[in-house]
Amino acid sequence: MMSNAICWKRQLAALAIATSLLSGCATVGSNPPIAIVCPPVVQYSREAQARAAEELTSLPDGSAIAELLADYSVMRAQASACQ
Repeated sequence: MMSNAICWKRQLAALAIATSLLSGCATVGSNPPIAIVCPPVVQYSREAQARAAEELTSLPDGSAIAELLADYSVMRAQASACQ
């Protein structure tokens, strides 16, 4: 009569072999493809850009608004590159 330890080892080995064989049958990855969505980039007129630049120069040094606009500029460049 076989001991329980030997029986469990055989079952575990059979399970490991079956798992490796079945994983070789997969033809598609389990992760779904990620859709890339690019945000629209608003186009501003030259007049609006000139007015914004003029208002920006009137802000005090170290203005929080100037820092936010710098970040916005980077995000606009990234959105443009995405398209």
